[in-house]
Formats: sequence, C-alpha cells, structure tokens
Amino acid sequence: MSSVCVITRAVLKEHTEPVLTSFYLEKDKLTEVHPHLEGRSLLGNIYVGKVKHVVKNIDAAFVEIAGGQTCYLPFKEAEAPVLTNRRWDGRLLAGDEILVQVMRDALKTKEPALTAKISLEGRLAAVVLDGGYGVRYSKQLPKEAADHFREVLQSVTVPDGMTLVVRTAAGDAADTALLREASALLEKAQKLLSVGRSRTVFSMISEERPGWLIELLSHKQLPDKIVTDETLVYTALEDLYGSGASGIEKKLPAAAADSVERFGKRTPELPGGMKCPEISFYRDSRPNLFALYGLAGKLEEALLKRVWLKSGGYLVIEPTEALTVIDVNTGKYDGSKNVEETFALINREAAQETARQIRLRNLSGIILIDFINQKDRQAAKELLEELRSLCKEDPVPVRVVDITALGLVELTRKKVKGTLAEQLKGLKPTGVQR
Repeated sequence: MSSVCVITRAVLKEHTEPVLTSFYLEKDKLTEVHPHLEGRSLLGNIYVGKVKHVVKNIDAAFVEIAGGQTCYLPFKEAEAPVLTNRRWDGRLLAGDEILVQVMRDALKTKEPALTAKISLEGRLAAVVLDGGYGVRYSKQLPKEAADHFREVLQSVTVPDGMTLVVRTAAGDAADTALLREASALLEKAQKLLSVGRSRTVFSMISEERPGWLIELLSHKQLPDKIVTDETLVYTALEDLYGSGASGIEKKLPAAAADSVERFGKRTPELPGGMKCPEISFYRDSRPNLFALYGLAGKLEEALLKRVWLKSGGYLVIEPTEALTVIDVNTGKYDGSKNVEETFALINREAAQETARQIRLRNLSGIILIDFINQKDRQAAKELLEELRSLCKEDPVPVRVVDITALGLVELTRKKVKGTLAEQLKGLKPTGVQR
C-alpha cells in the first residue's frame, strides 16, 4: 500500500499565523488530519501539580498544573503516585504535590485528564512509573519472542517503582536495539524522578515532543514517504532517522524535481526492522504542497454528512452528543446480481470506508453502524470480522463489540482529542504561498 504523510501549513481564519498540519494519505485517500496548534496541546507534558480537591463520589481529584490549569485525575490513574512533599501512604489529599502527565487534552467542557503513571515511550519499549517493578511484555508479542527477550533483558536492572514494557514492535528488532533503547529510557526515567522531586510545585518537568512527531511515531507502520516544506520538520526527520540508521534517501516529489537537487540514495532500515520512509523536501511555491496533493477538496469531503461509495451506495454519518451513528444505504447501486450478493458487496465496501472515515474524522466514544440487513448470518459474522481487521490499522485503540439485537454493529474508540470537525473550526482549505 502506497502511503504518504504530508506535513505543511494551513491558514486559520482566527489566527494570524498558519498552523502546521499533518495529512496522512493511503492510495491518494485522506486517512488522518492533525492540526498542531502550537501552545494549545498539553498532551504528554509532565508537571509537578497540586491537588486542589479530592472528590470521592466520582473517584477522582482535581489537580492544578502550570498556568493555573485545573485538570481531572481519576483515582485509578493514581494508585502509586510520586509525591514531592510527603511520603505516599495510600491516600491522596488536598495540598499534595504530585508528578502527573497529561493523557488527554481538554474536550469541549471537560478539563484535561491526567495520570500519575508517568510513561516514557520509545518505538520498541516504554518505561512506566506505576509503582511496580520488573519487565512486562506486550500481549501481542508471540510467546517465543517474549521468552527470548526475558533472556536478553536479564542484564537490565529495572529500579523499584518502574515497569519496563516491551512493545509489539520489538518482535522484529535486533537484541542490541532493544537493549540500547531500554537502557536509555530507564536512565531518562531516573533523571526525570530526580528532577521532579527537586522542582517547585507547578513546574513543567518535561515537554512532549512536537505534535507532528508524536502522531507520526504513534503509528504501527510508518508511511512509505514523508513530504514537507518545513525546514525544521525536515531537519528533525533527518536527525531522527539518520542517526538511527545507516543512511536515508532524500528525494523530492516529481513536481519539484527540477527546483531542488537530488540527494544520494541509500536504503537503511530502522532499529525495529521497519523500512525507513522516503523523506522529501519540497521548495516550490506553485503549486504548494496543499494544492499538489489536492488537500482542499479532500478536507471538504471529510466534513460532509454523506459519503459516496464506488458501488453507488453511500454512508450517512451523524455525530450526536452521546454517540455517532453511521447508516449504510444502497443508493444508486443497480447491479445485476441477486439482492443478497448486492447487499454483501455494498456492506463490504461500506466496512472499508467506515473504518477510514472513523479514523479520518477522529470519531470516538460509542459508534453504531447500521449495515444493510443480510439474511445470511455467516455473511454478517464475516463482515464483523472484516471490520475488526480493518480497525486494527487505526493508531487509536478501537474495539468492535458485536452486533446488537437490533442488528446494529457496536464499536468503541478511545477518546484522545476532539473530532476533526472540532479541530478544523475556522480552517480555510488553502495552503501557504512561499
């Protein structure tokens, strides 16, 4: 599958400065859009916060962090917190100074959500300050791989209060790459603890990497190509992949091949066994990147209520306050096959498009899909399994629950930030002339 990540700036009506935005495309279809409003997102930042109120009837506390921002901290995310002004005795009290990390930005009327389980993530491993100790392995790692890594990591000492998590991506990694990353993360965690315990309340201990980089690294599979016209982004990509591999191919899109020199071609591999993406720097102003990839039209389509399918059928996507409903319709389809085959064809296409639209529009919470009713129960089960398989490509956790008694497919998707429509309020579908 040919996949591209375009990182460029789009103009916001309500802001004087253009906003850096990541656009992910697969086979020329838009699959994700991420505007990165500098200074707006707190996601991943680590602070010394102060507990303002403990509300037992909702099993949560409200914690103030830098800038006077009040945040929500569920008790289940503070089972073994790091307190900086007293010893932890199993109670969370008003006035406690606590190390916290933002795990979700503010959503509509909801405050940002915090966790006291500080997590430092790499591609192959992660270190979590959760009061535990030892090594934990991803459930998706084959047993043979987990057993092998138990032997490999015997030389690694995990301090009390921390857990080293070996991620699924480590399954294809060299032992030396995993050891190097695990050691670096554990060292970083120890430094963070030392700094955090010595800093004053409301201090920011660690600021997360740029939003575009967080989104890029959250993907289970890197895109085949990354194209940008931002010098700082290109330099960071060079540093990230150039230092972790033997080299990198730097190439321009065909439309700009005459305007910038072609760099030497090399074929590296990333530490996790992934192929290094092709990195392209684009300098032409006409057309700019926004126009080159037709992003204006693709963005407008991503906000429409009705989505047409190639077969002539269509989806109707209706977000509400409580949940999102997606209705599948036969539309203009006029196939010569029998009715059941027609319904099966449209449903299969609808499943593929539904998975893409959920990811693209960043729909979350409860989602109900009303596929066209099929008499064949086996066909309905196969459709459900196909949808499950398609949703595995989503970097945000999705759980396809089941078919309800009314024949609706129910699924849930983790809520990380607002929907695409909420993020794009005020966005003019134009790029920036350079």
